[in-house]
Amino acid sequence: MCGIAGIINFNQETPKESALREMMRQMKHRGPDDNGVFIEDEIGLGFVRLSIIDLSPDGHQPMVSADGRYVLEFNGEIFNYVELREELQQEGIEFKTKTDTEVLLNAYIHWGEDCMNHFNGMWAFAIYDRLTKTVFASRDRYGIKPFYYIHTTNYFAFCSEIPPLLSLLDGKPKPNYQSIFDYLAFNRTDQSEATFFEEVRKLQHGMKLTVRGRNVKTSRWYDLRERVAKAEKFKNPEEYKELFTSAVGLRLRSDVPVGVCLSGGLDSSSITSVLLNSYQKKDLNTFSAIYQNGQTGDEKQFIHEYKPLLKNMHYIYPNAETLENDLMQFIKTHAEPIPSTSPYAQYKVMELAKDNVVVTLDGQGADEELAGYHYFFGFYFKDLLRSGRIGKLFSEMYHYLKNHRSLYGVKSFAYFLLPEGMRTKLRVGEKGYLQNAFVERYSKSNGIAGKLYGSTSLKDALLDHFENKLEHLLKWEDLNSMHFSLEARVPFLDYRLVEKTLASSEDWAIRHGITKFILRESMKGVLPEKIRMRQDKIGFGTPQDEWFREPAWQNMVEGILSSDSFRRRNLIDPEIAMRKYKEHLSGQTNIAKEIWKWVHLELWFRTFIDLDLQEEVPQPADALNERITPLPA
Repeated sequence: MCGIAGIINFNQETPKESALREMMRQMKHRGPDDNGVFIEDEIGLGFVRLSIIDLSPDGHQPMVSADGRYVLEFNGEIFNYVELREELQQEGIEFKTKTDTEVLLNAYIHWGEDCMNHFNGMWAFAIYDRLTKTVFASRDRYGIKPFYYIHTTNYFAFCSEIPPLLSLLDGKPKPNYQSIFDYLAFNRTDQSEATFFEEVRKLQHGMKLTVRGRNVKTSRWYDLRERVAKAEKFKNPEEYKELFTSAVGLRLRSDVPVGVCLSGGLDSSSITSVLLNSYQKKDLNTFSAIYQNGQTGDEKQFIHEYKPLLKNMHYIYPNAETLENDLMQFIKTHAEPIPSTSPYAQYKVMELAKDNVVVTLDGQGADEELAGYHYFFGFYFKDLLRSGRIGKLFSEMYHYLKNHRSLYGVKSFAYFLLPEGMRTKLRVGEKGYLQNAFVERYSKSNGIAGKLYGSTSLKDALLDHFENKLEHLLKWEDLNSMHFSLEARVPFLDYRLVEKTLASSEDWAIRHGITKFILRESMKGVLPEKIRMRQDKIGFGTPQDEWFREPAWQNMVEGILSSDSFRRRNLIDPEIAMRKYKEHLSGQTNIAKEIWKWVHLELWFRTFIDLDLQEEVPQPADALNERITPLPA
């Protein structure tokens, strides 16, 4: 787990080492253990390393192939590297190290671009071919590891995080207002290749990229829909349990301590229970965020189900004061606005974990695979209606209402039946605070109302969520974990499990008003029943509605809403926003998500857009323990 950076000039100039070093300095948290630079002709590569597998200097990058032709820098893990190394050795390939990095490099040399289909892992990598003067880059199937880039007439640059790329710009970065609209109106980010910066894009998950001369070409190497169409379905819960257990076990491969981010929900608890039951990890460390009894997000009653089973359970207590104290660092860490404080709870859990482990496991991806969000009931009801299964529709609606005592799924059903334009208008109208000119300009060009909310079946909805929603959760997890020099692994995103689960979704996702049906069935006798059959969905929730009524936060929010800079944005009507905040303070309503979005967006503008980043004085580069990768003789 590391940070990668690269500069490819189009003007026959050699990249400046100082520019690469500055990019590396800004993401040193991603790789505190080692670093390296490779510069040749018009290309420069910079790397910072967090040692996970083979802690020796053998894992130093950029790594040059035995014949001297290829140079690799790689962020991530290839979990099946042991099996791949054995397979390549049978083909006569020799290995000098025990690293998964060397396996990746030799796999590319042996199989070419098809090597990616052999990998079970998470990655963003770039390989420079010194003979053909081309760079090939790839991102993993679902976007677990990041790859951001800038492409201008003079250069192409890439990096694991956005801020280092901003240091290459000649002037201030420009905001991407379409991304801002989608964020404010739909609470969504990362559904396309765009970022919140006009100049910065990201390589989409399952995509590859080639730079040859001035030509930069991107294309898809992994097609989820195609793979799911060919995948076999699960025959029974036992088959699911076997594959899930394999996915968890594969992610135990590490030469450093491994722990679990335990929220108390079904997903992270399933990982914990499999580690206890199938892998006898009695010394397992778990990390949890908890709150006062009765507060939103507090899941002590479920987390404590493991007290008789685990000795090393760790807790952290996020609150209004810690959020205030961490606010600016949190905003700088993420570099793009976030639509709720839930990722802050995860940020604090990672802070807790950093003194005990180097690798964490958690449950990202299960909700998108197995319809874990309650609005998936709306897609399911729509699916049953469109396919004429009226009897089953009424039966499932009855069970939903009986189990959940909520109309949310029914309201989602009605919303998803609306035409695309109406879905956008309804969302904008719900907010009530967006400036008319801003809405008029960007509401018609968003892709969320159609692509994410226009799915015609439950399976399509799950596939659309994998393509258009999952990635922002993975981005937040990557940034939260790497800020504290941790590697986060997600067993539910083992591609074998994903493809087979999505192929089986119509039979095993929702049944009798219960989500994640096959996971719950497979965990019988493994998971505490109190957790296995819980029906609510919290995740890393926080009591943010209470936090924003605290005096310190009241001063901050009112100061932001009444500021000249907030007014000059012409995005949000400050009078309407202030009125709504007053209603929140009085307890008439709970608009904590909107309050947080206003605050985060304004402070993001002030941090990344308003200030001249070129005027910042960089810290000395000698702290990087400079090393330039030597060329083989």
